[in-house]
Amino acid sequence: MYRSILIVSDGSPLSEKAVKAGLRMARDFGAKVTALNVQAPYQPPIAGEVPAAFLHNPTEYDKLVREASEKILDAIAEAASVAGVSCETVTEFDHSIHKAIIRVAKSYRCDLIVMASHGHGGIKGLLLGSETTKVLNHCQIPVLVHR
Repeated sequence: MYRSILIVSDGSPLSEKAVKAGLRMARDFGAKVTALNVQAPYQPPIAGEVPAAFLHNPTEYDKLVREASEKILDAIAEAASVAGVSCETVTEFDHSIHKAIIRVAKSYRCDLIVMASHGHGGIKGLLLGSETTKVLNHCQIPVLVHR
């Protein structure tokens, strides 16, 4: 049914459940997986937001977020290997997470996106917005939302 599945993870426990579900589906369908982690690019903070040593150090920021992303994606790649699923990992840097997800899904020709929903409802959901909802609203590729 599906040949190429994009599994999106932010490393949260809920995302880990979605990863497991996505890998089971990939194994059952004989599909390959592209594992994606999206990080925000460096943006200089406003003075007083963070310690001064971090204010003008985009290199350190880049190193830290790449390491964090690598840790998340390595865990997915290892789980995919154990499940016998072919897996490629991708880190994207974008302030617009949903746009990065859709862009990667299209460029890797994925026919399914698997991601978690953190379930922020009510006012919090309206104010923060949901990246999952944005993907659902702006993408033509089927999305499996795991909760």
